[in-house]
Amino acid sequence: MRSALYVPADRPDMLAKALGRGADGVIVDLEDAVAPAAKERARGICAEWLAGLAPAGGRPGPRVWVRINPGRPGLADARAVALPAVSGLMVAKTERVGDLVAVAGELTAAPWIALCPLLESASALLSAPLIARGPRVSRMHLGEADLCADTGIAPGPDERELLWPRTQLVLACAAAGLDPPLAPVSTDFHDLDGLRTSTRALKRLGFGGRSCIHPAQIPVVEEVFTPSPAEIERARALVARFEAAGAGATLDESGRMIDEAVVRGARRVLAAVPDPMTLRR
Repeated sequence: MRSALYVPADRPDMLAKALGRGADGVIVDLEDAVAPAAKERARGICAEWLAGLAPAGGRPGPRVWVRINPGRPGLADARAVALPAVSGLMVAKTERVGDLVAVAGELTAAPWIALCPLLESASALLSAPLIARGPRVSRMHLGEADLCADTGIAPGPDERELLWPRTQLVLACAAAGLDPPLAPVSTDFHDLDGLRTSTRALKRLGFGGRSCIHPAQIPVVEEVFTPSPAEIERARALVARFEAAGAGATLDESGRMIDEAVVRGARRVLAAVPDPMTLRR
């Protein structure tokens, strides 16, 4: 996923439009976007909407994830939304592997549903290598607002204070063989130039896409995370030269060495090329 759009679970009007907004993924939010008194109602609205969708494996267009609440409410959320249209659950405020074990226990009849722990505290982030190996985990995300509240981190304009937590998350995902994490949201959806600048920086850190809170952010995020035609052409040429040389070190058209590490980077570029079915949604 290059982009994923958050949608409040208690807004049927927004859910009705969510799959047509152009994002690669939709995250239906049962947690922070819903007031405590509206949680149960939101769960019912979400389940009803999901029940009307085709199964995730046979439906073109955005993948649908649901962000569930922590603790017992989250287990009730998981039971309610374990439906064929759901690709995965984002488990808010995951602190330990046991939190994921409990959620996975509610999904025995839905083996296709993956889990994405949201790490939102210092203890969770320091436990990231262990959490990454929990049941059904396909990727992990960082909840930066809660992390800052927990640690006292106060990001400046360039957000350099968050460099270590972000890098820690990327490394933990890579070490466990997970998909690259989605970068956290930008709450200023009016500043699209700033969004482009910060998204490019997050891409350089190793993030594979970015979450969005407003449809206007989606084209900017997808532009950054979509390889350009020149990047694709160069990556294909590198892979072709390497394979023609018998998978041994060789030189590119400029006389620079091509080895396995260079080709791994080229293959990563090619893997980021959108599927034609995604582009036609």
